[in-house]
Amino acid sequence: MAKPKRRYVCQACGGVSTRWQGQCPDCSEWNTLAEDVPQTVFSAKHDLSTGGRPIHFTPLDRPGEIPKRRTSGISEFDRALGGGFVPGSAILMGGDPGIGKSTLLLQVSAHVANAGGLSVYVSGEEAAGQVRLRADRLGLTSAPIQLAAATSVRDILTTLGMMDPPALLVIDSIQTMHSDQIEGAPGTVSQVRGCAFELIRYAKENGVTLVLVGHVTKDGSIAGPRVLEHMVDVVMSFEGERSHQYRILRSLKNRFGPVDEIGVFAMEGAGLAEVGNPSMLFLSGREEPMAGSAVFPAMEGTRPVLVEIQALIVRLQSGATPRRAVVGWDSGRMAMLLAVLEARCGLSFSSAEVYLNVAGGYRLSDPAADLAVAAALISALGDKPLPTDAVWFGEVSLAGEIRPVAHGSIRQRESGKLGFAKAFGPSNGPAPEKGLQFTGLAMLPNLVDRILSDA
Repeated sequence: MAKPKRRYVCQACGGVSTRWQGQCPDCSEWNTLAEDVPQTVFSAKHDLSTGGRPIHFTPLDRPGEIPKRRTSGISEFDRALGGGFVPGSAILMGGDPGIGKSTLLLQVSAHVANAGGLSVYVSGEEAAGQVRLRADRLGLTSAPIQLAAATSVRDILTTLGMMDPPALLVIDSIQTMHSDQIEGAPGTVSQVRGCAFELIRYAKENGVTLVLVGHVTKDGSIAGPRVLEHMVDVVMSFEGERSHQYRILRSLKNRFGPVDEIGVFAMEGAGLAEVGNPSMLFLSGREEPMAGSAVFPAMEGTRPVLVEIQALIVRLQSGATPRRAVVGWDSGRMAMLLAVLEARCGLSFSSAEVYLNVAGGYRLSDPAADLAVAAALISALGDKPLPTDAVWFGEVSLAGEIRPVAHGSIRQRESGKLGFAKAFGPSNGPAPEKGLQFTGLAMLPNLVDRILSDA
């Protein structure tokens, strides 16, 4: 880039000189020459202060039109979204391969189409005939869904511009889309970002609900640039173990509703079925009391879900290295809890293998599970079964205190609905619910005494 030439302009007469001097050569005034920095080549090409179209501002303090949500026809899907689709919103859905993303979105598209809305399903990974095969297996062949197999964003947007804007547009998947204006193969960072930007702009301008299916990496995060999650309005994760029946649709980001809401589905032969009471899915087979089993009322957003925590203690010969295995919970938190039980309660786990499992393949991240895990470990260590009609919740500190947790009343209320009669939690926790006997525990040694005593 050429270096810009300096010039000096007289502040009295406007004369221009190529060098500074004390007296202006045009008007003979003294000390009136001032340096004027000319516009560079870069600033001249990238000046955005003129040449654009004026935009329209809407005052926030005046009444305006508020978009109305549209139901998807599947209540669990609407629950995860916070009440249904918002027109003009962009939704990014990720999940492991084969978990059921395409199946769920095909069912949602069928419900929208059967309700009278125009539903467009564009597949970049399957031919239209293959999508039709899945629809036939799900019993959705009578739904008036507009199917297409395409990967060019230009072709997709050109075709959509020739028809009425659909109510729902599904792109499966964004990593297979490409734009002829961007260099690189489909799935590269520039292609994913550019294609998503064009599709989102179309959805915003026409009030279309856009659903983008995203691939995931081996650690479970959505593949591609992180900016993709910032561009969309809603980020959803479809989770579950393929060896288990259940699937969980979790909202990770939602500009129009609460996050951490979940929808629970069960994979069946005819597709994904809604699970209205997920607690019964994770509490099956609890007819006989068994040592090392405790029930914990977890919270997923605003929904309480009761899960079973199982612990197993195996004594080893002296000198053997004990093993710690955790499924469905944080292994570091279990190590901390074992240390607290040894230091504050005098229990010894150093010569025993410890196994902890959350039944049904469920994954817990709620710190309120500390008390239930501790109860399961103490019960397994002393071979004393816990009451089958009791639930346990509370956070355990390093000092052995049982601290209060959020939504204690909701946890108790849901436990009472499912037939549980007792609840154990923090001593300064919520007021007991009607029909449920609540026992407050202040310190972890109180829990040990209650479980291991013969009374």
